[in-house]
Amino acid sequence: MKRLNLLFAIIFLFSGISMRADEGMWLPIFVERLNYVDMQKMGLHLTAEEIYSINHSSMKDAIVGLSNGPTPGGFFCTAEVVSDQGLLFTNHHCGYDVIQKHSSIEHDYLADGFWAMSKEEELPNEGLSATFFVRMENVTDSIIPFLSDTMSASDRSAKVKEISSRLKKNADPDKKYHINVTSFFNGNEYYMFVYEVYTDVRLVGAPPSSIGKFGGDTDNWMWPRHTGDFSIFRVYTAPDGSPAEYAKENVPLKPKYHLPVSLNGVEKGDFAMIWGYPGSTDRYLSSYGVDFQINYFDPNIVRLLGEQLSIWKEDMSANREVGIKYASKYAGNANGWKFYIGELKGLKKLNVKGQKEAIESDFIDWLNQDQARKDKYSEVLPGIKTGYENISKSFLPFITSALAASSPEILGFAQSFGVISGLLESKDETGAIDESVAELREAAREHFKDYNAPTDQKVFARMMEIYANDVPADLQPKGFKDLVAKYKGDFKAMAADVFARSFLSTEAKVNAFLDKPSYKVISKDPAINLGNELMGSMMTLSGEYRKANQDLAKYERLFMAGLREMMPDKAFYPDANSTMRLTYGSVQDYKGADAVYYDYKTHLSGVMDKEDPTNEEFIVPAKLKELYAKKDFGRYGCGDDLVVGFLTTNDITGGNSGSPVINGNGELIGLAFDGNWEAMSGNIAYEPNLQRTICVDIRYVLFVIDKYAGAQNLIDELTIAPIKFTVQRDEFEAKLVK
Repeated sequence: MKRLNLLFAIIFLFSGISMRADEGMWLPIFVERLNYVDMQKMGLHLTAEEIYSINHSSMKDAIVGLSNGPTPGGFFCTAEVVSDQGLLFTNHHCGYDVIQKHSSIEHDYLADGFWAMSKEEELPNEGLSATFFVRMENVTDSIIPFLSDTMSASDRSAKVKEISSRLKKNADPDKKYHINVTSFFNGNEYYMFVYEVYTDVRLVGAPPSSIGKFGGDTDNWMWPRHTGDFSIFRVYTAPDGSPAEYAKENVPLKPKYHLPVSLNGVEKGDFAMIWGYPGSTDRYLSSYGVDFQINYFDPNIVRLLGEQLSIWKEDMSANREVGIKYASKYAGNANGWKFYIGELKGLKKLNVKGQKEAIESDFIDWLNQDQARKDKYSEVLPGIKTGYENISKSFLPFITSALAASSPEILGFAQSFGVISGLLESKDETGAIDESVAELREAAREHFKDYNAPTDQKVFARMMEIYANDVPADLQPKGFKDLVAKYKGDFKAMAADVFARSFLSTEAKVNAFLDKPSYKVISKDPAINLGNELMGSMMTLSGEYRKANQDLAKYERLFMAGLREMMPDKAFYPDANSTMRLTYGSVQDYKGADAVYYDYKTHLSGVMDKEDPTNEEFIVPAKLKELYAKKDFGRYGCGDDLVVGFLTTNDITGGNSGSPVINGNGELIGLAFDGNWEAMSGNIAYEPNLQRTICVDIRYVLFVIDKYAGAQNLIDELTIAPIKFTVQRDEFEAKLVK
């Protein structure tokens, strides 16, 4: 077959990475120029200014990034403001860690739920912050001219950091805001983001896990879904409205904008947009990167995380107290573990590597038609290939070392004693030892609150065995090999001895050490010594892995630049990097496989169908069953049932959890909380026929708050949009009565 001419080659390339209306995570600053007309055609009824404005309040002012700290570099979830008193909606799994920290056997909020019936009952959360986006600025021209492809990776990074520091200082001389300078398109562009961070964020409400986590790990990433995945928080400020640490005199935030709520529901084809802070995608990854993901990254992460999770799960199921302690840790790791299982399956099934190879073939054809292009880009793909070969060689020893040094929590905790060890060795007399002791007492309190030594001892034994098998002997530290020899490869015996002799195994022992801190004691502790050795080994291996990635970065940056140069009229969207994005699409069903069709809505009746009292993942609360039996849905129902969840074609990823799903009138219709199993490779390649966002219907959220919890105080805060007269008159009148 003859090679395609340039025009058809570019068309073919476009077909490989085509941008559909529902594909793309778009920077809101460009919505009016790039997306607004398409959004109008799909059903948007707002002006571009109402969506995104710098000078006036707009929808972007209701979108919140959630993080653990006052200077966020990224966001673990998204939330949205839904009242003029700073009330936030997000996902239950986004609030899960907070709910778990407040839980105990006496107050089991994970099992029973939590509802503040007044502001005085709302619970503060140390470390949790809510960040509002203020503005962004393209600073590419202030950075790129000072960089060159001949610079080393470290020199390039240092120069970017130097310029970024100056830009941030000039943008905020009064230090009122938190500012990040972030790279886009693999370092080809840079933008500055200005944020306002609030650190008094209080827990307001959460359904029991039997609603908020219904389906558990079994249903995670799956459709049909019947999970009421929501929790509620509130942002507080100082009396003058400025950000402030927690204080009793603080007052609820008066937001610039809050989202009205729609009770009209969704129909197939309805417009839907999602705002949020998606964490990370790699849509422009090469075929060599996909090959690395398939053969090295995903399978090893799945294997190593699976070992830890199986041990945790066994002990959690046997003891409720252990179950509460490990609930949040387990949920976080299990979510990632199952994601990589699905991603691996999707990458293979959907032949993503083949799709990328087709793009690269056409890229080479484009280069070969111009000598200047060949001079600039001919080394790009060979450089990427070599880069991934080097990464592949160092990955398994590195990742195994990293997990061996941190997965046993006793070894992770051991790293906290590095500072006091140095102070004791030097016999410091400045008072720093007393300060370090105080910090370690607080760290110990936090650590042991959610810790079970017998469980961790089992994890320790298994991870040491894996480390011994996976990491070449010449890369293992001497102390580790001596322990293996001492116990003749009996890793359970090794673990038992380390835990028996280490003062890090119980809070009482830690506090006893801190009462009389001694360098002699700390220098002989087996957990501290082993942890230091494994961490040192990991740092050595990470250096090789990091260098391979730095070498690769240059070629990936040039590949991205080449793709954009080849298609100058194309509106590329940047990969997700935990900056605010907007994605738009529609409510849609999908065909999951041959003869497998999935509707776009699920109902409360499906919850009842899934009920299994013998399986903790599918227990249905008695009150929920009672409300269903009576069809007591209030104004939130649809005939004799209640919609629980729905699907859209929006393009999201991790970090979008909790994001608002908004209709064409700017009203909240749901909360995004998951993707679907058939398209788990979506972070690398968007699959328009398969990829769906799973959303909890806002009517189910309000039904649980109102009819299940009786938290009318929260319902009264919301702005409920008028109900459209599209339902039958008798049904509408019944809603009003209820």
